Formats: sequence, C-alpha cells, structure tokens
Amino acid sequence: MPVSSDFTSILSQEWEINFLQCYPNGYLKYTDLSNILQLTAALHAEKGGISFEDMQVFHQAWVLSRMRIEINRLPKWKDKVTVKTWINSLENSRSTRCLELYLGSEKLIGCETFWVVMNTNSRRPETLALPHEHFDKFSERATKIPFSKIDLQHDFDKIANETVQLSDLDIVNHVNSVKYLEWCLNYVNVDSIFKQKIKSFDMNYLKELSLNDSYEINQKIRPTEIIYKVESNCKSNFALQIAFK
Repeated sequence: MPVSSDFTSILSQEWEINFLQCYPNGYLKYTDLSNILQLTAALHAEKGGISFEDMQVFHQAWVLSRMRIEINRLPKWKDKVTVKTWINSLENSRSTRCLELYLGSEKLIGCETFWVVMNTNSRRPETLALPHEHFDKFSERATKIPFSKIDLQHDFDKIANETVQLSDLDIVNHVNSVKYLEWCLNYVNVDSIFKQKIKSFDMNYLKELSLNDSYEINQKIRPTEIIYKVESNCKSNFALQIAFK
C-alpha cells in the first residue's frame, strides 16, 4: 500500500477502554495494554507503507524482540486514552519504536520496543526491503530505563508444562507475543495485579514457538521482582521480568 495521505512521523491514536479488556476490578489488563500498544505501532507502520501486508510482498514481517513497559497507573473501563508513537531508530533489519499512553495530559505508561525484520519463509532476519526514509527518527525515549537483555542465569522452579494451541497463534504462524505474557501472568499473585503493584515489565522474545510445540514455564521469585522463562527442548523461547512497587 502507498504511504497514507495523513501519514505523520509521530502518530497519536485514541482508544476507548471496553469491558472486554478489563480485569474484574475494572482496570485495563496488562495483556490488553500490550495489545493496544502493538496495534498502535501496527497502525503507524500501515500509514507509513511498511505494514505486514506491504512487507509480505517480499516475504517479510516485523517480529517483536524486546519490550519494556513502565506503568504509573492503569486506565480503566470507559477511559479514552491516547497512544503516541514514533521511531527512535530503523537500520537494516532492526528498529526501536517508542510509545506513550496518556489520559488527558497525564502520561500513564511509557514503552520501548525493539523489532526485527524476519523473512517469513526462511524464518531468518534480513534487511527491510521497503523504503523508510520518510519516517523521521527521534532521539526522545519513552521509558526511564531502556529495554535490556534479561539475565537467565538463575535456578528456576518449573511451574507448568503446556502445549501450544491454535488459539495461541497469530498471522505470522507462531505464538503471538502477548500470549507469552498471558501465560506467565496467570501465575502472578492476583492481589499484585488487582492492586496495580506492578511498576514495570521487560520481555525478551528469544525463539519462536509453533503449533503443538511442548513448553514449560519456569519461575524465579526475588524480593522485588519475579523472572519467568518459557522453555522448549532445553532452549529459552521467552523471558519476562516483572518489577513490583
């Protein structure tokens, strides 16, 4: 698709929080927060002519590699929020994208994401085949701490054995990035979630999982954080580090 006539290098998109996206306490689920952020990023890519559909002409797709979300507080049911997004860097096969979520003028959430261009046939990274010079790149960052590699050199406790189901897959034919977060959050203390005790989480996407793959979820509990590791055939697929207030 050509670049949209209303394309701008910084996109602001409004979303209204609906009841399907909320926990029983009426506040936005962390998984749906992640979905909203990624949908905003996808919309900006579409307007700028580098969407999934555009890239599939070259058998390419954006794949999320790392994501950090810092949370001041969560929006609630019926809130109308604005997500602002821009590209910090885009070179060869890699891109850093920043996002911020506002309620009115109050910044509730900051997020930074790291994306890799993957060839959907070879399943290997490669240089973006589409032009992107029309995207201005901005040095401003959205989080206080940048995304990082999660240290997995710990003794973990195995808490679950599972198998990838059809409902876990996305259009790229692998487990959707938000599903990994959902799997792990199911083992977080409910009180910590309902009382919004999570101040940030980092996610590393390390190796894709496909339909019928078996995997296990491992946990390391520390005084102010929990680290989760999703592993298959003794190889790490995903890591999540949650920091608490």
